[in-house]
Amino acid sequence: MKNNKMKLLAVMMMICMLAVGLTGCGGSDSNTIKIGLLNEMTGGNATLGTSAANGAKLAFKEINANGGVLGKQIEAVVADNKSEPAEAANAITKLINQDKVVAVTGTFSSSNAIAAASVAEAAKVPYLAAGATNPKVTVDEKSGKVFDYVFRVCFIDPFQGTVAANFATDNLKLTKAVILVDNSSDYSKGLADFFKKAFIAKNGQILGEEAYLQKDQDFKTILTKIKALNPEIIYVPGYYEEVGKIVKQAREIDLKCVIMGGDGWDSPKLGEIAGADALNNTFFTNHYSVDSDDEKSKAFVEAYTKEYGQKPDALAVLGYDAARVLIDAITRANSTEPAKIQAALTETKDFAAISGDTTLNATHDAVKNAVVIEMKNGKQEFKASVKP
Repeated sequence: MKNNKMKLLAVMMMICMLAVGLTGCGGSDSNTIKIGLLNEMTGGNATLGTSAANGAKLAFKEINANGGVLGKQIEAVVADNKSEPAEAANAITKLINQDKVVAVTGTFSSSNAIAAASVAEAAKVPYLAAGATNPKVTVDEKSGKVFDYVFRVCFIDPFQGTVAANFATDNLKLTKAVILVDNSSDYSKGLADFFKKAFIAKNGQILGEEAYLQKDQDFKTILTKIKALNPEIIYVPGYYEEVGKIVKQAREIDLKCVIMGGDGWDSPKLGEIAGADALNNTFFTNHYSVDSDDEKSKAFVEAYTKEYGQKPDALAVLGYDAARVLIDAITRANSTEPAKIQAALTETKDFAAISGDTTLNATHDAVKNAVVIEMKNGKQEFKASVKP
């Protein structure tokens, strides 16, 4: 009898251990739900990745203060992709396999997001990119198949490139352009291509195309070649580190034409690197303007400024929106099972995000407005809002 009781106790203990193990696979214990934040916390895009992480953490803090989700508190697990694709793949692997998160959000750079997406898809864990705009993030380049478990809350580059080209031709009345692309970046190459096609479609002329690599320092040889072409506009779809140096050095050789780019410009570091005067007569497309008069936006700006001591940039907003969209999906799914979260994400429609009402379409991309920002005396000024 004693032996039978001991065997029964052993079986019960094994069942309990198995139950605990299965709960761990779901990324949550009795009190918390683990969500991964995969961001560029260090490296060349650190200010943007940090902003996205801060936005997400603020969203989770607010949600937890209001009772959490499904009766549990959200636990954010931050992983640094170091602004490198290989590190992004390693970091999301750790989030999924070791930290046991139920879903992952974050990431600004398209190259990093593309690397992370393949891992998330193979593991069947939802991955909601915050600011990665290249189409290849959600769609497999070789097969053309939409990744089941990969989504994003930002617009994509075909739209962003078209907005930039149309603004240049319709608003600024410019028809002669040179494109200066970062050949080490999927984001930059893709956006340059979409701008080029849209600019030519508007009867614009591409006078030339030049290239550089991330972490380059001296651009004056390239800029001197560009100056000889006498363009009305230079399109530079790069990230703020190199863009700041390009703008600064362009003005130093008296290259005064319009310079325009994309959302990779949006960092306080841009002004520090380029200088306020050099940035005059420059424009960039973006996801959001801090000058928005929308009441939700004003409340967010106030809360973010109070939390972090500075106003949010677009990536802070996208990080916040991505976190909110993900929690909305978990709430509608009434589950932390990855497959059920994925199904709920596919049904996201007209979500009231800070960056604008957001619907996730058939390719898992956000359908939403873009804005055009002008830099004046080192400060951003809202110029236009463009619908898809």
